Amino acid sequence: MRLVHAADGSVASPDDRTTLATQIDLADSLLAQTRGLMFRRSLPENFALAFRFDDASIRDVHMLFVFVPLDVIWVADGVVQRVEQLKPWRGFAREHADTILELPAGAAAGVEPGDEIALIES
Repeated sequence: MRLVHAADGSVASPDDRTTLATQIDLADSLLAQTRGLMFRRSLPENFALAFRFDDASIRDVHMLFVFVPLDVIWVADGVVQRVEQLKPWRGFAREHADTILELPAGAAAGVEPGDEIALIES
């Protein structure tokens, strides 16, 4: 699975997209969603943790017990709603989304609200 981004085009077109991450972990259980990236001391390059939900709603991200800074992307229907770099231990943010993506700090440089983003099976 890959996380791809298109600023000025469509993620469906390989010419318009860039790859943000190739190592994707899915937070697909309540335990995985609750734990998130807590207690992790480092993250590999090209990594993303994806939280996928059945519907779009206000979704919170906290940084309690998270030891590394993160870029967090809130997505609704494949469109970026918000991008925020959160600091360890004290960061908190919320936004309307059906998907949340957590990446190492700096990995989401150039991603802006209104851009398209998608998880694509390899």
